[in-house]
Amino acid sequence: MLRENVNSLMAFLAVARERSFTRAAAQLGVSQSALSHTVRQLEERVGVRLLTRTTRSVSPTPAGERLIASLEPRFREIEEELVAVAGLGSRPAGMVRITAVDYAIDTVIWPKLSRVLRDYPEIEVQVVSDYGLTDIVADRFDAGVRLGETVAEGMIAIRIAPDEAYAVVGAPAYFEGRDPPLVPQDLAAHRCINLWLPTHGGNYVWDFEKGDREMRVRVAGQATFNGIRQVLAASLDGYGLGYMPLGLARPDLDSGRLVRVLADWCPPWSGYHLYYPNRRQPSAAFQVVLDALRHRG
Repeated sequence: MLRENVNSLMAFLAVARERSFTRAAAQLGVSQSALSHTVRQLEERVGVRLLTRTTRSVSPTPAGERLIASLEPRFREIEEELVAVAGLGSRPAGMVRITAVDYAIDTVIWPKLSRVLRDYPEIEVQVVSDYGLTDIVADRFDAGVRLGETVAEGMIAIRIAPDEAYAVVGAPAYFEGRDPPLVPQDLAAHRCINLWLPTHGGNYVWDFEKGDREMRVRVAGQATFNGIRQVLAASLDGYGLGYMPLGLARPDLDSGRLVRVLADWCPPWSGYHLYYPNRRQPSAAFQVVLDALRHRG
């Protein structure tokens, strides 16, 4: 009975995740009719409908949603524990998935991982660029990277980079005939280049701090991007002021292609931290990645 229930529950989760019997059957390597029969038998055993079926789609019922919420973390813990146990008697191996913004990937994550992965050919890493503050548990990532050590409840945060200041910058040509902003409120009179954050459904709000004063400013301008390097490019082209990590802008500041303003309102922030669920037992592969990324400054 236990094996029958486990197989049925895994089949149900696959259909619910894919929202399709056809795709779930292909994923599980069974026929669509056999999969449908398995799920129907599960519904008969529990005495309640778990899936709503139409000619075009499949979706969980309220009872199905409740079962999914209960089952997914438990099956995930089982999978993680099996991976961890498998790694005890052999060289570290397996996939490690990380989500981060592109600047962190380019300047911190890949430079550090590239120095150690050659020594562990059995480890695979999947690093996904995302500005959406992804739910790493729901989207099955092993870890995420954010500025600062403040992360969601139930997460462990490990520093992987030194403190990072942000900078407001613009091309010299942009400032011709314009007074530079002296306080954040002056940005209302300037064209600014926005960064779109999909999770919030809006643009990133620029943060400033001076002494005990903190300020958040919504800016406006002609161009909006969902990547920080495009913000840099538009700033260099004179389309307005950009707000970005100082390290990203520094080469162009040093060469004179960009000018920094409001520097006294942009103190260093706590640098990038890698975070992951505190309940997980790290696999040997994840431990290698964690050790490689850990900041030792």
